[in-house]
Amino acid sequence: MPIETDFRFRHAKPFSGFEASHAGADVLGLLRGLVGESPTNEAKRIWQGSGFNMIWRPNFGNASGSQPHFLQLNMTTETLSFTEISGKDGIANRGLLQKDIFLGGVAYLQTINDSFDNSGQHFEPGVFNFVPRTSDPNEPPTVVRMGSIPHGTTINMQGTAFEVPQPQFDPVSITPFVIGDESALVPFPEEDLGNVVDSRTDLTRVTGLTQAQLTNPNLLLSEAVVGQSIARTTVLVLSTDSTVPGSIPDAGGGVDNIAFLIGTANGPNAIAPKVTSTFWVEEGIDHDGSPLIQLQYTQRVLLDFAGLSWPHVTVATLRPVI
Repeated sequence: MPIETDFRFRHAKPFSGFEASHAGADVLGLLRGLVGESPTNEAKRIWQGSGFNMIWRPNFGNASGSQPHFLQLNMTTETLSFTEISGKDGIANRGLLQKDIFLGGVAYLQTINDSFDNSGQHFEPGVFNFVPRTSDPNEPPTVVRMGSIPHGTTINMQGTAFEVPQPQFDPVSITPFVIGDESALVPFPEEDLGNVVDSRTDLTRVTGLTQAQLTNPNLLLSEAVVGQSIARTTVLVLSTDSTVPGSIPDAGGGVDNIAFLIGTANGPNAIAPKVTSTFWVEEGIDHDGSPLIQLQYTQRVLLDFAGLSWPHVTVATLRPVI
């Protein structure tokens, strides 16, 4: 599903020296690979491919099994489209403590379907921004992802972008843990595909999923690049949490949830306190010798309920179709 818009920002540039300081600069910075190049500043790309999604969700009244939780598993097909909206000079942010800055902007739309029955699982519109270096606050260039999730959550993720030769996929765990202490793991029988349980997706819907892939969903990403020769990778590392020591930037970002998710004094229904994601835009040679352009990502959302943080992990490997 593409983003159908011809909108482009065209903000006034009130301060002198803007043209000189931005001469030849790409307002998208390292976000450029999401949309590709265009001589008319109307760059866009639609990426499609497959992936995997797992989520622990509450199970009120044992509606989906005998446990108060349910482990939902989906092998997925995905479309992720990007359209540059910056215009020639970028999106103006007017300054009081320092001179104005102009952001690069890319609108995105993500749709994810279950590959077993094509049922819609996720819809997310939003914007990626490239933020140039600032003096007040004193921050290096950063990247931002702002998204709206129809379940009732909005995310403002911030982080850094850099280039490396090949991607590196660190393991990610699906095991819940005590809220605030990721070392206090609380495993459940549903995590073991060999266990017969009634609070997990019927495994006939996820044929081919291995125990190793469920234990570490990022394994699907590393398996997808086997036989490829990747020479250049742009990495976007994003998080809603800027309180971690050493975070870039060291302020801003966050998650907002509707009242139902936040719940009452008795606890949340399922509040999302933190989201992290990493995107890799890869260039090289495919296993058949053809040129390769590829987008991979991993995302972890934490859902807090019943005294635990429950990981919700999504991964995908996508190729451009336009």
